[in-house]
Order: sequence, then C-alpha cells, then structure tokens
Amino acid sequence: MDLSAINPVLLIAALMSAATPVLLAATGELVAERAGVLNLGVEGMMIIGAICGFAIAVETGSPLVGFIAAAAGGAALSLLFAFLTQITLANQVASGLALTLFGLGLSALLGQGYVGIKPPRMPDINFGPLAELPIIGQILFSHDPILYFGILLVAGVWAVLKFTRVGLILRAVGENHDAAHALGYKVVRIRTFAIMFGGACAGMGGAYISLIRVPQWTEGMTAGVGWIALALVVFASWKPWRVLLGAYLFGGITQLQLNLQGAGVAIPVEYLAMSPYVITIVVLVVLSADKSAAPGSLGRIFHASH
Repeated sequence: MDLSAINPVLLIAALMSAATPVLLAATGELVAERAGVLNLGVEGMMIIGAICGFAIAVETGSPLVGFIAAAAGGAALSLLFAFLTQITLANQVASGLALTLFGLGLSALLGQGYVGIKPPRMPDINFGPLAELPIIGQILFSHDPILYFGILLVAGVWAVLKFTRVGLILRAVGENHDAAHALGYKVVRIRTFAIMFGGACAGMGGAYISLIRVPQWTEGMTAGVGWIALALVVFASWKPWRVLLGAYLFGGITQLQLNLQGAGVAIPVEYLAMSPYVITIVVLVVLSADKSAAPGSLGRIFHASH
C-alpha cells in the first residue's frame, strides 16, 4: 500500500470531471421537479444520451455534435414520459421506471455496432498562461468545455429560478398547479418544457461518460449515475448550488476510491467500488429529514378543471 502515490492536485482535478455527468443530470432533474414532475427515468435518458452522443460523434468526427445529439436524444425520450404523465395522466413513478427500462434496452440495441470503437477526443479549453499556474492551473484551467458548461448551467438555473418571471411561473406550477392553472398558466405545457430540459441535461450527462469520462461504449455504462442524480436533488433540497456541492462530493468519493484501488489499499475492490453509493445514501438519510423544501405539487397528477 502506497498512499504517497495519490496526488491531491490530480485528485481534485479528476473529481471535477467525475462529478460532471451527475451534475448535468441532477440540474436537469431539479428543474423538472421544481415544476412538480418526479421523473425516475433519468437513468434511461442518460444511457440513451450516452449512445446517441457516442454514435453521432463517431460518425461525424465531432464530439460537440455528439453532445448536441445526446441532448436531442435525451429530450426525445423525455417527450415519451411527458406524453404518458401529462397527456394520458399515467402514474409518474411507474412511467419513470418504465422509461429507465426502455432506455437501457434501446441503448443496448443501438450500441451493438459501436463496441470497441474509440470516439474522437474533445480537446480541453486552452486558457494559456492560466493553465501554467501552480496547483490552481491544473485544478481549474485544464478541463474540457462541457465541464465548465455544467458549472455555468447550475449558475444559469439558479439565476432563472430566483430572479426571472419564467422561474417564478415554473416554481408556482410546482408548488400549486391548481392555483397556477386558475391564474391562466398552461401547466401541461410548462411541465413538458421542464421535462424536456431535464431530458436534454441527462442526455448530455450520459454522453459525458461515453465520450470523455470513459471514452468507449459499453452496455449499461451509466451504472446507476442517474439514480444518484435523483438522490442529489433531494439532498440539495431543490437548490441548484447544493446540487453542485453534492455532485462534487459524489465525484470526490468516486475518484478517491479509484485512487485507493491504484494505491493497493488492503480493502476488497468491491467494497471500494460501492463506497460512493453507500456514502451518498448515508448523507441523504441525514440531510433529507426536512421534507418542507419539496415542491408542493411534486409527483401529483394535474387534472385541468376546464
């Protein structure tokens, strides 16, 4: 066992990358839940994004086009969920679980021809002299564009929810859809857009795994990250900046267990591999005792009175 082999600077830089898929998915899900929709299909949308992004990036040679395709793929699958829950008024929990199973099966079918292929690499942003700064340069200025996009997305969602009319309407629909409907707001339309936004973010999170984090396609490669994203929204009490904190916590634990494996720590690999999920569950149990932060209409079916 050689713990001196773990470089703290590289560890922090790597945890930012490890946190990005769950950050993107959780931010999208937060918007959907603030609109009153509980979408348990995040895992399914992520895996569809992973294969759509991978396939299009390989075919076009452009990772950026791949990410756009991943967002479109996730949003398209989320439209199925929106139709089931907002138009046919199906149960949100059952529909979300079905969406995850459907996404896992469809992605396995679509990805059959892409096993063993290397995707084109997305270059890191060139920050020039900033990247040469000791410690800070390596941690903050040596990453791909999608990582920075994820952080900007959190800031954007926070600003929209807190300061804009759009955010106010979205929150109103999530808190009391009957009152919002009585005021003339199109509840179904607003929720559909929120669901599509969540799907697009989840799709990009999936593509980050297949194009940057683990640049290859393997069946079921999201490996439960979508469920962690769902849990993080609760952990964050539906607040964007706490989603960022939670994602970095999960990313840090994930990266640390990989480093501990590399350092030869005398703990069975299976225990180390499950540690990020166990610790996330423990943190959730401790911090989720307060349910008062949940949107009032979360998970409730909306029946238009007229």
